This record gives sequence, structure tokens and C-alpha cells, in this order.
Amino acid sequence: MQPLGSGTVGYTGSLTRELLSAVAIAQRDVWKFLRDRVRIISTFIFPVAFVLILGQSFDTGGGFGYDYRTFVFVGVLGQTMFQSAALGIVSLIEDRENDFSQAIFVAPISRYTIVSGKIAGEAIVALVQGLFIIGFGLAIGVPITLQQAIALLPASILVCLFGGAFGLLLMANIGSQRAANQLFPFVFLPQFFLAGVFNPISKLGPLLSILSALTPMRYAVDILRGIYYWGSPDAELVVLQPPLVNLAVLVVAGVAFMVAGTYMFVRSERNK
Repeated sequence: MQPLGSGTVGYTGSLTRELLSAVAIAQRDVWKFLRDRVRIISTFIFPVAFVLILGQSFDTGGGFGYDYRTFVFVGVLGQTMFQSAALGIVSLIEDRENDFSQAIFVAPISRYTIVSGKIAGEAIVALVQGLFIIGFGLAIGVPITLQQAIALLPASILVCLFGGAFGLLLMANIGSQRAANQLFPFVFLPQFFLAGVFNPISKLGPLLSILSALTPMRYAVDILRGIYYWGSPDAELVVLQPPLVNLAVLVVAGVAFMVAGTYMFVRSERNK
């Protein structure tokens, strides 16, 4: 006869084990990033180059009707966090080939725990990169008030999680690291322009407007611009839709990406 309350204790212990496992996976990804100097330099140097080169080259002060360097800065902030989180999740493909991943996949923990820990870890990594970009923006004179920084923080966390969910969907449909490396340029590079990271996209043609509306990065960039430019006269020139609309898209699409990606990932792992 099972002791009274033993089922609850067993469930609580199992839940605690899964939670601690997810935290361990997330912590591993953060420490892995902090120890990888090449990745740190590469993930920081490109945003800096984009803001400095593009921002300074085109910011002539009159052609756009707004400060173009600030426009690019906010776009690069959203693009970097979204893409970093997405690519970090896809690295799970590479992890399958090393000893650590083999140990994870044979461990008595749920595949959902692996996914949750991976998304949490890569979201933290992407957020760290976003904080660095904000610091860099302050250093070069991009106007950021304390209120703007506080308002951008929860939106940035959401963007990182959204990027992780998108990366999970990609990862679940890619069989090898080689295939991933071939696919990434076709997935992310067009989004730079369709999302309006560097260029205004309010007056695109019909076909490009449809493609832009289907671009996940667009909503990650636009929600940050909507918050940054909130109450500014420049908002109607650079923001495509209200932050609440972007918030709804990020939440709905993010949940859909998460559910579909997790289902396909778990199914593929069970079939191995």
C-alpha cells in the first residue's frame, strides 16, 4: 500500500529535478558563451560596425527627417538579440555530436526540460549582448533616458524568448550542422532588410510588404522602436504599428513556434 502523500512527494521531487536540470542547461550555455572569446568578439563587433558605419555614413541630418544613427541603433539592438537567441538554440544540433549532449539525451529528464533550459540560457546570452549594445549606444551619444532603458528591458526579454522560440522551430526541422550553416544566410539575411533593421520599410511594394509581414524579426525590431520612440514626434516616421500590436504578435507567434518546435523536436528525438 502506497503511503499517504507519497504521490505528491514523488511528483514534487520529479518537478524539482526537472527544474534544476533546466537551470543547469541554461547555466552551461551562459558559461559556454562567457568562455568563448571568439564568439564574444564576433557577436559584439558586428553590431558596433553596423551602427558606426551605416549610422555615420547615412546620417546627414536632413534626408530622413529623423536621426538615422538612432534608427539603426534600435534596429540593430532588436536584430542582435533576436538572432543571437535563435542561433543559440540551433546550436543544439551541434551539441548532439559531442559527449555532453549525449549525456543529456540519455539522462532521465524530459526533452521539454532540455528545450526550456536551452531557450532560457540563450535568452540570457542574447540579453547580455543587448545590454552591451545599449552601453555602446550611450558611449557614442545615442540619447537613452533611464525611463527608456527601463521600458526596453521587459521588451528585450520578450524579444530574446521570441528569438529562441523561432530558433527552436528551425532546429526541429534541420538534420545536421552542415545543413544549418547552409540555411542560415537564406533565413536571416533577407530579414535584415524586410524587418527594417537598416532601412525604412513603411512604403514597400505589395509583394515586399507581404514578405515583410511574414518576417518574425520585423516585430522584434518594431516593438523596441515603438517603445524607444514612444511620445516622440519621430514615432510616426519610424514605427510601423503600436507596441501592443507587436506584443500580441510576439506572444501568439512565439507560443506557436514554441509548441510546434517542441513537438517536432521531441518526436524526432523519440524516433532515434
